[in-house]
Amino acid sequence: MTMLAPFFARLQSSGVATTIGQSQLLTGLLSSIHLLGLALLVGGTLVSSLRLLGVILPDRPVAEVTGAPGRGIVIGLVISVVSGLLLFAPRASTAVQNGIFQVKMLLLSAAALFYFAFYRNVARGGDDARLRLRFTGALGIVLWFGVVLAGCAFILLE
Repeated sequence: MTMLAPFFARLQSSGVATTIGQSQLLTGLLSSIHLLGLALLVGGTLVSSLRLLGVILPDRPVAEVTGAPGRGIVIGLVISVVSGLLLFAPRASTAVQNGIFQVKMLLLSAAALFYFAFYRNVARGGDDARLRLRFTGALGIVLWFGVVLAGCAFILLE
């Protein structure tokens, strides 16, 4: 992290970061947008994953149930990442040194990689292997809810 310290310090002192950091209204607005993105992301993950697990709508084709939530997951991820970066900027130097924040970023990276490399293909219905569907659904829930829990811990314990 010490190699990146100058970058994070520069980011934190940027005009955008300073403006956000000095405005409770702007921080609150960005936090609300961030939570809306998370709601789309986690809601879509929950619906898709529960279908993959066979808990909801087991009589419907996987692709039929996971299509719309899949779009919600991607839109929610984009909203959450953009708003999260803006919320991160005013406290970049301290956030990157926080162990909980590091866990959150690790889980976020793992969840996004898993989603784009594996989950989407399974959710499109190309694979009807019950074990693979259930594993994918369970791991999707665990990873995305881990991101949310780490985010809550970061905020509460900061």
